[in-house]
Amino acid sequence: MHYSSLSCIQKKIHNICRAQICASHELERQFSPSQWSHRMSADDVIKSHVTALKEGTERARGLAQTLLNVPYGEGEGEKLDVYVPTTTSLDVPLVIYLHGGYWQFLSKEESGFMAVPLVHKGVVVVAVGYDIAPKGNMDVMVSQVRRSVVSVIQQYSHISGLYLCGHSAGAHLAAMILSTDWSQYSVTPQIKGAFLVSGIYDLLPILSTYVNEPLKMTEEVALRNSPSQLVPQLKLSSSNCDIVVAVAQNDSPEFRKQSEDYYKALESTEGLKVTLEDVPNTDHFNIIEQLVDGDYHLTQLLLKMMGKS
Repeated sequence: MHYSSLSCIQKKIHNICRAQICASHELERQFSPSQWSHRMSADDVIKSHVTALKEGTERARGLAQTLLNVPYGEGEGEKLDVYVPTTTSLDVPLVIYLHGGYWQFLSKEESGFMAVPLVHKGVVVVAVGYDIAPKGNMDVMVSQVRRSVVSVIQQYSHISGLYLCGHSAGAHLAAMILSTDWSQYSVTPQIKGAFLVSGIYDLLPILSTYVNEPLKMTEEVALRNSPSQLVPQLKLSSSNCDIVVAVAQNDSPEFRKQSEDYYKALESTEGLKVTLEDVPNTDHFNIIEQLVDGDYHLTQLLLKMMGKS
């Protein structure tokens, strides 16, 4: 082989490798929500997010009657925090909140913030704890949140309606709850409504990113835990549920695509009730932080869904 031919081949290999590295970097960026906020730097938006959730949760604990660390299973992390309104009515709606944090960050300890406007309206809020990675893997977390719903129904059988709200990784987990084959459980929850906020519904694209390092998902694990693959089961289990797929204006293009694609998959399935909410002037973080505010668009939608507006 001529030196010039060898040089040409090496150059092509170099260009291919460089293109692959660029594509990998771009995928990492697409799945780094903090890189897309227009309000502040990546580090600052995460710090601000945690502060906002903690402060909101502290406010909620001052306003509501609380039952903290209620077990829903035998595991150390299988606990609920319950925010109860001061109402004499037994016939109250209940919202289960599933926190985000890429299945490896945050906890129920800063997840009671949405109770601030809701307890005033006579709504119970339940924040679910689950074993984030590396302690928990994806199969474990999905199993835990499903069992948390069963436990809530068994403990609060008098509620007028059960609703879900999940953010980011929590929106994924909420979608997995909607896609549960309940024949394997002792009860079949009648979930009236679900708010899926800036979620991930197809796990395959994150396999090669930093997100998967503590999760260690294989392709098989990612497929069986991708709500986008489970729409037929969702139709069987949750056809009576009003589903809101919400996405932030300043979510990354890939996050927006995840919400739009999942919405289209549900919307094209006969018998499902689903709407897409593209929330203006929000990013991946303040789209959920603002649920502390009773006048916020998504809070108003949730209250309307529950007949509490």
